[in-house]
Amino acid sequence: MKYQAKKKALILLADGTIFYGKSVGDKDGTAFGEVCFNTGMTGYQEIFTDPSYFGQLMVTTNAHIGNYGTNVDEVESETIKIAGLICRNFSYEYSRPLADASLKEFLDKNDLFAISDVDTRALVSYIRDNGAMNAVISTEVNNIPELKKQLEKVPSMEGLELASKVSTKEPYFYGDASAPVKIAALDIGIKKNILRNLEKRGAYIKVFPYNATFAEMSDWNPDAYFISNGPGDPEPLSEAIQVAKEIIKTDKPLFGICLGHQVIALANGVSTYKMHNGHRGINHPILNLLTGKGEITSQNHGFAINREETEANQDLEITHVHLNDQTVAGIRMKNKDVLSVQYHPEASPGPHDADYLFDDFFKLIEKTSMQSTEV
Repeated sequence: MKYQAKKKALILLADGTIFYGKSVGDKDGTAFGEVCFNTGMTGYQEIFTDPSYFGQLMVTTNAHIGNYGTNVDEVESETIKIAGLICRNFSYEYSRPLADASLKEFLDKNDLFAISDVDTRALVSYIRDNGAMNAVISTEVNNIPELKKQLEKVPSMEGLELASKVSTKEPYFYGDASAPVKIAALDIGIKKNILRNLEKRGAYIKVFPYNATFAEMSDWNPDAYFISNGPGDPEPLSEAIQVAKEIIKTDKPLFGICLGHQVIALANGVSTYKMHNGHRGINHPILNLLTGKGEITSQNHGFAINREETEANQDLEITHVHLNDQTVAGIRMKNKDVLSVQYHPEASPGPHDADYLFDDFFKLIEKTSMQSTEV
């Protein structure tokens, strides 16, 4: 194994706390973002390319990152979306036969700055106690005063609109044009695997930009609508919230995941709030209140919807709750074919605990189609 030269590096948190490490490789670098952590033991490539993580410095709690390399098919978007990587042990070599490149090559290709040799247990413990906050990772270890000045200028994630940074610029199609179901999807940070799950159930999808109007989406005459996951604060997404309100009026089925779930809640007058440190990992326990069954889920969100307001809303029913903190993890409208969840059924950590949500969505589409035929 070739010896890897590493430069000294640091993590400077917004409250002034500093953790030290080494750069991955021999490059100088600096990256800013909101520092957060993910507890998943695998799936680092999917995490790094998930649009929902845009603008965040990702701390991986698994001690070894990069040991199984990367594969071109294991991405959730075309490019890396995290702002920077923080890990304990970075593996420059890999042994998986299916890998086509090392993680170092993947990071270099996407020009992502990463640091390793960090006491990630101490860092994660600190974030859990003090909350997610802005931070900077850098090899400029002797220039801390200047890094502090630059960090003060980084906007807070609260109130920050990021969907426009990750959404498609132009509409595009996904799937077989002869498929029996047409779904119009609003892309506010959509993952590829969501599209795969919709396609394999018989859908032809037209994906629209974050600022598409309801008129533009409805002109395609879809059978149903979908609002995707994505990064940032949901409250600034006034255009998406208005689209959700218009879709709800049509009585056509609507499904939302994560940021889409929050947008649907806002369209129903339920507010959202920034969480202390969010839910990010692939072992989050959820209780389905409709069936009484538990689910092991993949989650990656820093905002949640207000539970008291949801319970008081006569049009909404809470369908799922997070068992760690009792936050709302799923809702449905009582008199509309609208449902949403605050986790990722397409990620399959259970592995298939939440697959039924896509099936439920398609059952609503079939029911609506039969009703329209009868009329």
